[in-house]
Parts: sequence; structure tokens; C-alpha cells
Amino acid sequence: MENLIVDNQYNIGFLCTGRQCQLGRGDRVAMRWLSPSLERRDYSFAELDRLTSRFANVLQGLGVSAQDVFFTYLPKMPEQFVAFLGALKVQAIAGTLFSNFGDDALLDRLGDSCAKGIITKKSSLKKLARIRDRLPHLRFIILVDVEEHLSADTLSYSRLMAEGSELFTVPATPPETPSVLHYTSGSTGKPKGVLHAHRSVALQSLTTQNVLGVTRDDIFWCTADQGWVTGTSYGIIGPWCLGITQVHFGGGYDPGTWFGILQEQGVTVWYTAPTALRMLMRETDDFYAGFDLGRLRHICSVGEPLNPEAIQWARRALGKEVYDTWFQTETGAIMIANRPGLEVRPGSMGVPVSGIGVAILAEDGSPLPDGAAGNLCLREGWPSMFSTYLNNNAAYASRFRNGFYYTGDTAYRDPDGYYWFCGRNDDIINTSGHLISPFEIESSLLEVAEVAEAGVIGVPDELAYEKIVAFVSLHRQASYDPQLELKIRLYVSNRLSTVATPAEIICIDAIPKNKSGKIMRRVLKARYLGLDAGDLSTVEE
Repeated sequence: MENLIVDNQYNIGFLCTGRQCQLGRGDRVAMRWLSPSLERRDYSFAELDRLTSRFANVLQGLGVSAQDVFFTYLPKMPEQFVAFLGALKVQAIAGTLFSNFGDDALLDRLGDSCAKGIITKKSSLKKLARIRDRLPHLRFIILVDVEEHLSADTLSYSRLMAEGSELFTVPATPPETPSVLHYTSGSTGKPKGVLHAHRSVALQSLTTQNVLGVTRDDIFWCTADQGWVTGTSYGIIGPWCLGITQVHFGGGYDPGTWFGILQEQGVTVWYTAPTALRMLMRETDDFYAGFDLGRLRHICSVGEPLNPEAIQWARRALGKEVYDTWFQTETGAIMIANRPGLEVRPGSMGVPVSGIGVAILAEDGSPLPDGAAGNLCLREGWPSMFSTYLNNNAAYASRFRNGFYYTGDTAYRDPDGYYWFCGRNDDIINTSGHLISPFEIESSLLEVAEVAEAGVIGVPDELAYEKIVAFVSLHRQASYDPQLELKIRLYVSNRLSTVATPAEIICIDAIPKNKSGKIMRRVLKARYLGLDAGDLSTVEE
């Protein structure tokens, strides 16, 4: 890093704002904010530094101190970034919540973390009011859209900011200081709080440069919501600690709007999700011919494995390469990736980031040869490795064995060192003794012209142990009938094998996904079997 860390000061809030000013970038545009109606407002690094310092003083005045938990509960808007970085400046633990979380999701996260404060919109007060009596540690609520305080503990952001000083001295922050908190949902049990440390900035900045290929002259757009680790690691920390200009858009998905932004704002590197790319694939190639993407060098993808069809589509329709990346909430930064300068092998996760130790291990911990699928594991100790699961050290310890972190994913390595994702350990389908990757079947289903999205699960079967059930969502102009079903079966059989051919194909309106774009196979399986789907707080509606 270019003299980023000085005097052991790892504070992310400072490195993304004040440090940039010290390096002479105060006048540089940090955030090009686009409202849902596309009104533009540029924020310089100097302005971002002043605003986040004001908010740091606000939090201190409200009694927030080091390691207190403070949450943002906002849609994408400038206050989201100010609050997040301001909280980190006071060494609070900054948590982010998706803006459409309901009562139970809020209660689980705010309660488990003993959150001291939260910033949100007035429209969320009813949700918080219904659970407030079960949150004894919650001291105050800040509202971004009221001009005056509503009560002693329900406060106006604008009034607090007007009274706060923009001078704030960030305390010395060693690398192990707790920083960011994200909750992950599983198929069983409550969501787990993944706690990171300020040291994560080292790998987040490195991968922004060396994997995403972003330089200081670029205009970068990460479409991820800040409720997700990608939205904080690469929608805030990685680019801003390098002095890079980011585009942030407050509106929802719309292909015309998105491509208008890419064109009008001169985006050079775009980081998005496979789900978004598959949605864009629904449009005709002629639609994209009307946009000038001359400044866009490449696209990066994250959130779930990138189907080969999406790569071929981007090459054909956009003339752009898509580089898939893999990481988890727990890893904090990209671990394995395709990237500029490396041959893209469609369907592959890519190769490990420099300095990251990756291994494919059997259940007994022994290494597996190339071509054999096994547990995808990382040698512990990378800079952005999570510190713990909050209040659940036993769950944290269970993820580590003999110096390796077990990711819960299954993959294999080819002889050239590329890694290929097979599925989550609990997603792999065992049908008649054959281990089948649902991702592989989903990729083949997406090659059928009528299929827009697909999700594949294995369900119990008396004869085969598990049978394959495929859920498909069709393009708007397509309709599901026996002829299409036969076409799909034949295609998968010919493309993969008769063993991989779905025993059932079910057409549904939309494939359930979480807010990071991952297919929620456990939800599909629960619906099919008539079981409780577990925590649904992160499922996109």
C-alpha cells in the first residue's frame, strides 16, 4: 500500500477519509451520488472526512465508545456511508442491516449484538417500536428524515449533525481492533454475527487493485447493498482507502437506467452479481447496442458462481470480459478469482489471490488430488479473516481444523491451478452413488433459450437416495409445456449425463435468492418438502 498505514493507524474510517486528505486527495471526488431520480451530487474526500468526523462526534456525545455496536438500517443513501465510517472513527463496531428487514430479523441482530444505537428512516419506527421492549441495550434511534428530535431517544440526524463539530481526532487503532459486523443466515438456528477487525483493510485494498483491477484514474461502481459484505468491503473500504472515485446509485434495478449510468458516468470497472447479469440477459442484444460502453474496461462478478452462459453473453452482447470472484462474509475480502491478465475459464472460480493458501481436503483432513472434489479450505491467518462469531465462540472454533478454515463449500482444483465450485457441502446431490453439483446442472439449464433462471436441489428418494429436482423461471416470452420440459431433459442429458437429468422440473415465477444474489436452495428444498425454511430475513422479495 502506498504509505497508507502510518504509526500503526489501521482505522478504516480514517484511512478512507482523513488519510486521503493527508495524501493530497481532499479535492478529489470520493462519491458520485445518484439519487433514484438520477440527480447527481459529488462528495469530495475532504467533505466526506468532515461529515464522518461530525458523525463521530455525534456518536461520542450519545455515549458511544470503543466496541459498542452501532447499526445502520438504511437504503443506499449518503447518510449510510457517513454513519458507517463515522462509527468506525470512534472505534465502534459498525453493523449494517438490509433496509427491508422485518421485526424478527431486526430483533435477532440487534438483540444478539446488544446494539447501543441505530440510524434509520422514520418509516422504520413502527418495526422498532414493536420490538423495543426486548432490546434493553438499545439507547437511541437516529432518524435521517426528520428535522427535529421526536423524543429524548429518537433523534434527528440533521439537527445532531448541525450541532456536531467537524474536528475529530481518530484514536490510534491497532490492526486487531474490532470493526465491521455482518450477520449470516443458515438453514438452521439463528443468524451468526461475523465480526471483523480493522486489519481487513490491508487485503481489501490489495484485492481492489490486483483483482478488480481498479486504478486511481478509474470510476468504479459496485452495485452491492451495504447490508452485504461486498457492499462494505468493496463498496466502501477497498476503493476509498485507495482514493478512488465511486458511483453510488440509490435506485433499484432497471436495465436502461443501469446502462445509462455506465455510459453517462463513464464507469470503467463495474462490480455486480451473477443474478443481475442473468436479469440483463433477458434483454435482446439490440437493446445494448444503443449504449456507448467505450470506457468500461471490464466487469467483475461476486455472490454466487458465474454460469458460463453469462460470460459468453457479455462477450457477445457487450464486448466485455466478466471476471468471477469468490469470497465469503467470513473471509472479508476476495480469496479466489479470475482477474485481468489471466485466462478466463468459464465456470471456474479462478486462482487464489497472492498469499492466500487454498487446499481441497477430504473429511479426514488429508489433501485430495487434482480433479477430486472435496472441502474447500483456506489456511488461517489471512489479513481479512474474521475474528469470531459474536457470542458464539464454539461455532467459530468448529470452522477451523489443523490450521485450516473450512469454508463449507465443495470444489476441486484442475491441473493448471484453477478452482471449480461444486456447491455448498449440504447442497451436493448424491443420486445413485453419483455426487452431482447443483451448480453444474443450473449452468446447463441456463443454456436452454427459454430458461431465465434455475435452481437445483436434491430431495430424498427411496431408490436413488436423492433425486434431482430443478426449478426454472422462464423468459417473459416463453411458456412452459410438455414440449419444453422434454427439450430441457434432453438438453441436460446430452450436455451432462443421464444421471444429472432432473427427475422433476417445476416452473415458478422467480428463483428465491438472498440479497447477495445467491440461490437459496434450502428455501427451495423446504418448500418442496413442506418444511420450515429457517431464517428468511435475507431472501429477496
